[in-house]
Amino acid sequence: MKATFPLLVLAALGLPTLGRADAPAAAAVTVVRAARLLDVASGELRRDQAVLVRGERIAEVGPAAEIAAHAPAGAISIDLGDVTLLPGLIDVHTHVAMGDLSKHRDRDRLRLDAIDAAVRANVYARRTLEAGITSVRDLGTADYVDVALAAAIDEGVVVGPRMQPASLGVGATGGHFDPTSGLSAHLAIVNEASGIADGVDKIRELIRTEVKHGAQVIKMAATAGVLSEEEAVGAPQYSQEEMNAIVEEAHRWGRKVAAHAHGAEGIRMATRAGVASIEHGTFIDDEGLKLMKERGTYLVPQVFSPEVLHQFEQAGMPDVVLKKARAAFAAQLDGFKRALKSGVKIAFGTDAGVYPHGENPRQLTRMVNAGMAPLEALRLATVNAADLLGWSDRVGALKPGLYADLIAVPGNPLDDMTVVEHVRFVMKGGAVVRRDAP
Repeated sequence: MKATFPLLVLAALGLPTLGRADAPAAAAVTVVRAARLLDVASGELRRDQAVLVRGERIAEVGPAAEIAAHAPAGAISIDLGDVTLLPGLIDVHTHVAMGDLSKHRDRDRLRLDAIDAAVRANVYARRTLEAGITSVRDLGTADYVDVALAAAIDEGVVVGPRMQPASLGVGATGGHFDPTSGLSAHLAIVNEASGIADGVDKIRELIRTEVKHGAQVIKMAATAGVLSEEEAVGAPQYSQEEMNAIVEEAHRWGRKVAAHAHGAEGIRMATRAGVASIEHGTFIDDEGLKLMKERGTYLVPQVFSPEVLHQFEQAGMPDVVLKKARAAFAAQLDGFKRALKSGVKIAFGTDAGVYPHGENPRQLTRMVNAGMAPLEALRLATVNAADLLGWSDRVGALKPGLYADLIAVPGNPLDDMTVVEHVRFVMKGGAVVRRDAP
C-alpha cells in the first residue's frame, strides 16, 4: 500500500505518473476545403483551397488537390463548397459578462451580482464564437468573472472564444468605473473586489492584485464615459503621474494597458503614459493622432449605428447618460474618418456588452461604409488585432503553426463586407463549433 500511495496522490492531482505504458493518442487530422480562401496579409484571394488541420493547429494551407494528396488515410474531410475561408475574427474590446441593456438598470445594480453575470456569460461567450469571433480581449468585469470564464473555456467546460481577460477595470473614485456612482451616499455597498484606486501606491497595489488573480491585460479609465453618471463624457479622471504609474506597474508584470478614453486631453495623457491602445477615442484631435502614430499606439474605435442610441433610450437610461451618448455617437464617425487619414494603427473592437453580443461583425460593415477598404477592415480584425494582443504567433492568419481558428462566409467579403455577418462555418482550435447546411 505504501508503494502505491504516491501514485494515487499524483493521479488525484491529475499529474503524470512514471512507467505508464499507454501511448498518447494521435492528433486528429481534418481537411477543410472551400471554393475560396482569403490571405488577409497579402490580400490574395485564392481559388479551390484547403487547410490541413492536425490536432489544434494548422499544418498546411494550399490548393485542395495538393492538400488532399498530403492528408493521411482516415483524415476527416469537410468540403464547404461555395464559401470563402478566413481566419477567425478577433474582437479586442468585449465585455462577455455584460448582458443586453436592461430596462431595469438601477434595480439590477442592486439585485444582480457576479453569480448572475457568470451564469449569463457562458451564453454570450457561445453567441460570440458562433458569430465567427474566435478570440477576444475582454476589457473589464466585476469579481474576476472574465478570468474564470477564460479558464473554463480553455479547459473545455464552456464553449467560447479564446479570451485575454482584464479582470477589474482600474478607475478613480467617483469615476467611470466606480460601481457606486449615482447611488445614495448612505447606501452601504459590499464590494470587496473593487477596481477603484487613487494615488500611485494604491494603484500599484491594485494592479499587483489583479495580476495575482489572473488579469492578462490591464484596463484603465483615463477619462469619463457614457454609461456612468459623471457630467462630462471625456474629462481626464487620473493625473499624469497616476497614469504613468498604471502603465509602469503593468509593464513590470508583463502586461499591456488598454485605456478607456473619449476626450482629447485624456487620450494624449494616456498615450504619453505608454498605453498599448486607446479605446473609443471619440473626441480625438490631430495632436492626439500624431502622438499615437509616433508612439505606435493602437486606436480601437467604435462606429455604432443609430439603433444603438435607440436601445439606450428604450432602456430608460438617465438623462445625463443619454446626453453624453448623443454627443459621443455624433462624434464617432468623424473621429474614425480622421483616424483613417492619419495612418494611425487601428484594431477591431466592438464594445460588445454595450453593443449586442453576436452582432460583432456588423461593425466591419459600418467601417467599410465609412470609407475603409474591405481588406483593411478585415486586417483590423485579424493581423492587427492579433498584434495588439501579442498573439501573432497563435492567431490572426491561416498559416502553418497557428491555431486552427477559421471561419467561412458566403460570397467574397472584398466585394461585399456584409457576408461576414452571415458566418456559415466556425472552427476553433481544430474543433468544429458551427456548420450550417449549404
